[in-house]
Amino acid sequence: MRALRRLALVAIAGAALMQGSAALAADREEAWIPEPMPRGFRVESSPMDGPVFANAEGRTLYRWPFRVMRNGVTGDPRGESVCTGVKHTESGGFMSPYPGGLVLPELDTRPACTDVWSPELAPAGAEAVGKWSVITRKDGRRQWAYDGAALYTSVLDHAPGDVLGGDKPEQRGDSPAVREPIAPALDLPPGFSVNTTLRGRMLLTERGFTVYTSDADRGGRSSCTGACAQEWQPLAAPASGRARGDWRIVDRADGARQWAFRGRPLYRHLADTEVRSLEGTDVPGWKAVYVQEVPHPREFTVQQTPAGEVLADAQGKTIYTYTCGDDAPDQLGCDHPSETQAYRIGLCGGGSAERCLKNFPYVLAAGNSRSGGPLWSVLAIDPRSGHFAQPGASEALRVWAFRGRPVYTFAGDPGPGDTNAESLGEFQSERTGYRAFWLRNDVARAEF
Repeated sequence: MRALRRLALVAIAGAALMQGSAALAADREEAWIPEPMPRGFRVESSPMDGPVFANAEGRTLYRWPFRVMRNGVTGDPRGESVCTGVKHTESGGFMSPYPGGLVLPELDTRPACTDVWSPELAPAGAEAVGKWSVITRKDGRRQWAYDGAALYTSVLDHAPGDVLGGDKPEQRGDSPAVREPIAPALDLPPGFSVNTTLRGRMLLTERGFTVYTSDADRGGRSSCTGACAQEWQPLAAPASGRARGDWRIVDRADGARQWAFRGRPLYRHLADTEVRSLEGTDVPGWKAVYVQEVPHPREFTVQQTPAGEVLADAQGKTIYTYTCGDDAPDQLGCDHPSETQAYRIGLCGGGSAERCLKNFPYVLAAGNSRSGGPLWSVLAIDPRSGHFAQPGASEALRVWAFRGRPVYTFAGDPGPGDTNAESLGEFQSERTGYRAFWLRNDVARAEF
């Protein structure tokens, strides 16, 4: 019955999603808790990850998480940096089904770790401030660290607020190429949290359950009482709770205190038995709360699948992202047009670029398309190599890209809502592979 109800409401839900009506003034910046920082460092607002720490030029700062992999450990130990200027030529075998020691592709253009991840060097005389400290690299240079983790900037980031170089580990699964932006603590009342999804920055309870608002509430007051309040639990504010920023406290008819965000009272749907469930949005008039929402290109559509909603092109074909991290000791990315395309072409075309284009064609941008929000752009791509096209090249394709990386459809999806290439790749696409652009995934909630 729930699936049938979702199908009946898909047109309404899809239209609301594309118009951004589920977000509450989503263009506002998220509030964060100030903390001591070295001179020149600052906080920038990013569209995908919220507030992030940045250097004096506004470039996002990242750490390389230390992780135990299937066959060894990777990343920076606490207080150390293992990202060096030495170019690796062989695989490490940390998680691949193949052994270490295999020759890496395109060695003539393969960069060293520090060519991609520039260490954030500390000037002479720099001293520790709060969680910020200075470590000494193996080459003798001094590098900033945050909470013991060495800090870097990404060659892929250009403008303040860019977080194109890396993302949080939970967004990319077990990919070995993960670098994580560092961020200040959010200024949230106790009992709340925020989770990054492909649809936006989703407000949750501290235990991870979705937070909702009701269209029936007017003037900042709750109209949900009696039987309604038995199904939709008002999120209670403690006696010690105080209004701040976007957060207010409203008095309910029974005298209880309820949290409100940006003027709207907040609830939890008691029928949501799993974290990040969005089943409450199937009820007309109820919406999940996003503190920031990601707008998508206007020519795209939203399609219903048996597992939830996916972003699709104008013809309704599911859109896929491709992620890739090589298995070398320095764990470099291989999914950006500036990086090697050998893994992608091997996976989708058996080494043939032509076959790859047939199986996973790029999502082409219309002639008048320019961008679709801060995370969507139009790139000129050489279809034979997968790299950026030369200026003025007649064979160049104008393709849509998310976070600077092209997106694709799959020839094996015969109709709207088909997702036959979901998790296609090594280890369910964790190391290299394709994933559907889930706006809502009722099966694998960690994926959205």
